[in-house]
Amino acid sequence: MLNVLITGAGGQLGRELQRLAALSPNCYVATDVAELDIADSGAVDRALHEGRFDVVVNCAAFTDVEGAEADPEGADRLNHIGAANLAAAAAQTGATLIHLSTDYVFDGSSVVPYTEQMPAAPLSVYGRTKWAGEEAVRTSGCKYLIFRTSWLYSEYGHNFLKTMLRLMVERDEVRVVCDQIGTPTYAGDLALALFSMIEGRLYAGQEGTYHFSNEGVASWYDFAVGIARAAGHDRCRIIPCRSDEYPARALRPACSVLDKSKARHTFGLDIPHWSESMLYCLGRLGALKKDESQL
Repeated sequence: MLNVLITGAGGQLGRELQRLAALSPNCYVATDVAELDIADSGAVDRALHEGRFDVVVNCAAFTDVEGAEADPEGADRLNHIGAANLAAAAAQTGATLIHLSTDYVFDGSSVVPYTEQMPAAPLSVYGRTKWAGEEAVRTSGCKYLIFRTSWLYSEYGHNFLKTMLRLMVERDEVRVVCDQIGTPTYAGDLALALFSMIEGRLYAGQEGTYHFSNEGVASWYDFAVGIARAAGHDRCRIIPCRSDEYPARALRPACSVLDKSKARHTFGLDIPHWSESMLYCLGRLGALKKDESQL
């Protein structure tokens, strides 16, 4: 039987993993900051040595991109130092660390989807601290798999999809950035990919960096329009705007589409298109308009 530790289990991905873990004969231990502060090296050492975990899935992160600009030390503490602590403890105990990272490690200047080998050049505190966390994992000597993902959303917590659903009810029009291109990723799809990989022990011998997002390409404006149409919010106008018209502290990559070929081929993944997964998530939220829900 496998012993699996999930850190940051109260977040979007962590909650999806917990839902799947309930179906497993293996032992999954879900922790959030109240149970395990990954920035506390002593607590991390004790947890991994006492738990004798085979796999650690690090979902803990400082994901507030704007907030990271105001609190770079807090972002570094979680995204970099926390990842380093987990990696060091995993190296000592022999656990495999599955660490989640982000498309924001890239600057968005590429005209083709980013592969794992392309150089990182983060533009924001969030991106820089996540990149530092990746590097700490790589140099730790532990067995690791790093999964970069993008534009994560789900039924849980705060995310773009849920924010749009709220704003489309409250307002007659919503302005959404149209010049940032990437791929919305449903946390349930990423969780299922990781869960299947763990349950099948497919991670063994496959250490390295991988990309996972849903298939397809969209701007935030495209995503918002898709949400509005599927949810039947015809009254609210979605108005495209440029990034420089939208007040933001953090710079974001203009185009951060991820190439998933390596993960797809290595683990035999069948990755849904972002629009299909958006409909599924809206259905779980009970937010689909009637004709869509009957498809």
